[in-house]
Amino acid sequence: MIRFQRIGRKNDPAFRMLVLEKTSSPKAGTYVEQVGTYNPKTKEFSANAESIKGWITKGAQLSPSLQNLLINKGVIEGKKSAAVVKEKNLIKNVAKKAEEEAAAKAAAEAAAVAAAAEVPAEPTEAEVTAEAVEAPIEEVVAETAAEEVKEEAAA
Repeated sequence: MIRFQRIGRKNDPAFRMLVLEKTSSPKAGTYVEQVGTYNPKTKEFSANAESIKGWITKGAQLSPSLQNLLINKGVIEGKKSAAVVKEKNLIKNVAKKAEEEAAAKAAAEAAAVAAAAEVPAEPTEAEVTAEAVEAPIEEVVAETAAEEVKEEAAA
């Protein structure tokens, strides 16, 4: 199996990529071959792609996290594997996602209600022309007479 071995100080992780027996612990210190290193803080990555591909053809399996990293870095091609999630975290994440969806739905409904209340219905073009036709003739005559008086006063 090809998987990570954690090295480095406390709160400063770094990882070796090791080929080892599936039954042996990565902390045991015995491994077949070291094929690379990875530092998640500095994003420093080095891997022997030929050796990794050679071990995969011989039947070595990749740990899910190492497989996803190698796919991201372009060392191997394929489909990413699903992350392993503990049941306690899964329940917590499902509840959190349900709360976020409910909050988003409530916000959308509130926005729709606010939009409906704030935007008055604008009259259509047909309504505007109908109002202009229905205007009394006296108002039109008074407006034109007022405009003529203003023009005479200006002259």
